[in-house]
Amino acid sequence: MEKTLVLIKPDAFSKGHLGDILKRYEDEGFKVIAAKVMQMDEKLAASHYAEHIGKPYYENLVEFMTSGPLMALVLGGENVIKRVREINGATNPAQAAEGTIRKMYAESGSKNAVHASDSPESAAREIKIFFSELEMFGG
Repeated sequence: MEKTLVLIKPDAFSKGHLGDILKRYEDEGFKVIAAKVMQMDEKLAASHYAEHIGKPYYENLVEFMTSGPLMALVLGGENVIKRVREINGATNPAQAAEGTIRKMYAESGSKNAVHASDSPESAAREIKIFFSELEMFGG
């Protein structure tokens, strides 16, 4: 079973969209292997967004991601990485397809409701940042 990391970001979390987003993933047949509510700090953000350090948008990204609670999830299922990214939609909600999570819940390209790993390598790296083996079940 393939796994991916999903973050339901502070914007979607604070507006009460957590249940709707989780239901969407479950309705697609994905299994929740791990889940926790947390608040990202700057150290965790630097680890998760290491490839973005030094880019012009990095400081705003960290400020946003550390601004409030989020939910971190590990989802499992067949072709889950590609399918979750399709369900999430384009980064900019104005360009996202109708019915995608970002079209329905994102505010902007930077406050875009959800994150999902973009490859098996990213998923493996990102999952380890947020979860230990003891925190994952059924995967």
